[in-house]
Amino acid sequence: MSAAIASLVSYGSDSDSENESESNTSVEKVNPVDTDATAHLKPLQSESSMSLAVLNSAPEVAVKEAVETGIHLDPALKEVTYNPTYETMFAPEFGPMNPFKSQQMAAPRNMLSGYAEPAHVNDFMFEQQRRTFSSYGYALDPSVDTHESSSNTYIGAVEEAEKHKGLTVFESGLKKSQKRKKVKGGDAGEIDNYLGPWAKYADEKDVAKPTEDEQKELDEITAKRQKKGRNEDDAPSEEKTILHVKDMYDYQGRSYLHVPQDVGINLRSADAPDKCYLPKKQIHVWSGHTKGVSAIRLFPNSGHLLLSCSMDCKIKLWEVYGERRCLRTFIGHSKAVRDICFNNTGTQFLSAAYDRYIKLWDSETGQCISHFTNRKVPYCVKFNPDEDKQNLLVAGMSDKKIVQWDIRTGEVVQEYDRHLGAVNTITFVDENRRFVSTSDDKSLRVWEWDIPVDFKYIAEPSMHSMPAVTLSPNGKWLACQSMDNQILIFGAQNRFRLNKKKVFKGHMVAGYACQVDFSPDMSYVVSGDADGKLNIWDWKTTKLYHRIKAHDKVCISALWHPHETSKVITCGWDGQIKLWD
Repeated sequence: MSAAIASLVSYGSDSDSENESESNTSVEKVNPVDTDATAHLKPLQSESSMSLAVLNSAPEVAVKEAVETGIHLDPALKEVTYNPTYETMFAPEFGPMNPFKSQQMAAPRNMLSGYAEPAHVNDFMFEQQRRTFSSYGYALDPSVDTHESSSNTYIGAVEEAEKHKGLTVFESGLKKSQKRKKVKGGDAGEIDNYLGPWAKYADEKDVAKPTEDEQKELDEITAKRQKKGRNEDDAPSEEKTILHVKDMYDYQGRSYLHVPQDVGINLRSADAPDKCYLPKKQIHVWSGHTKGVSAIRLFPNSGHLLLSCSMDCKIKLWEVYGERRCLRTFIGHSKAVRDICFNNTGTQFLSAAYDRYIKLWDSETGQCISHFTNRKVPYCVKFNPDEDKQNLLVAGMSDKKIVQWDIRTGEVVQEYDRHLGAVNTITFVDENRRFVSTSDDKSLRVWEWDIPVDFKYIAEPSMHSMPAVTLSPNGKWLACQSMDNQILIFGAQNRFRLNKKKVFKGHMVAGYACQVDFSPDMSYVVSGDADGKLNIWDWKTTKLYHRIKAHDKVCISALWHPHETSKVITCGWDGQIKLWD
């Protein structure tokens, strides 16, 4: 009976081995079958109390021995004297140990450099010993019991450890408790005149009010200081003017302010040229300033005269046509002149300088008519362009305010105080009903005239300071020189939105307020840069069309003549003003 069962089992195992999904030979690993089919085998198992796996014809010892000792079958072997298991037959050729590892590589390790035994050390204790070792050259030996105090307890400079009695870097001085005890013990009485932490000084008085003599001295000192400050700051510089031409008036009694008729174009016409072209070459240099030129302005409407201000504290008036002479020099500021602005007719102009004064000059006679100050530096100055408001001026100041003066009275009539940084530019838009200001606070604010609250505030995290702003000839766009080396275009009507399609790049201006300008027909945008180059972009495509090396230092301003097709005037910190055509 047992032989028949054995043959049945071996037959079942043979049939299973042919199937790819089942590779084990024992009955225990055969796919589960119907319980009724194997019911006649259960009494046999209980009677003989032996598993069907024992009925395997191969000796069990050989199988166990092969598995336990890790013996693998030689692939070249042709005959096996025992039934090997599946694991033995398909064991790798080499292993389980890598025979190619060196002794060092084969050694047990739990980190890259070897084997580190786990040690339970407090972080502070470890850092204390490490610092002590780096400072004094000794530390506690972690492998020795620290309760045993001997020279073997330390590693490194053992002599130093004995000398310092094993003190660590944290224990080298007196302990806090000892220090406190010393003060608490009454030893502080040994210090001369020390009566405790809250006691008064020996000569200290309770009364804060000075005596009459002391008050007199204080008054004298403050009066002297105020007087000294007034003499230095409050007194405006003496104004004078130099006429550089022989005759101030011609044979008909006309001054240089008269618009010339013989220059080939009609300067009195309000029409811009139909088509503008790129300037190619330099045709004239105006030289006369001894330091860098900070701003240039053309005479209103005609553009036949050029006004320039410089860091040499002087303002000069030049001819644009004819002999291109220097006509007059205006001297009256004690520090560098920052900005200038003509009135609508060109008969007067304003100048703002670092001596904290704004001065009003007569363009024809050179006389200083009046001066204004609020003890702060004016960074920009503008007349109100309305014909009926030519007596009002606004100035952006270093104290974050925009101050409005009345020329007739010399008094401040309005203050626009909303910016968070020095105000750099003021530009009138929307038929002069509004003006736009930019500041060091990286924002752009739009104001209604004479209303000291901005109705539009533009500030994005990506925005940079915009220290130069120009209105386009058609009054629709504001070109803003941004400090991230870009010229940004904002709409100048209604919403003042940034035009993301019009961004002019390719020049370096970071740190310099380089003035931007448009060609009269709106074909080109021009700007100087920090390298002294004149850059010209196409308005429609925003491509950088032309680049000319104009100045040796920063090219701070570029103006396109309003009546010329290709004449551009540039000025730089090399003290020169150049005309390009």
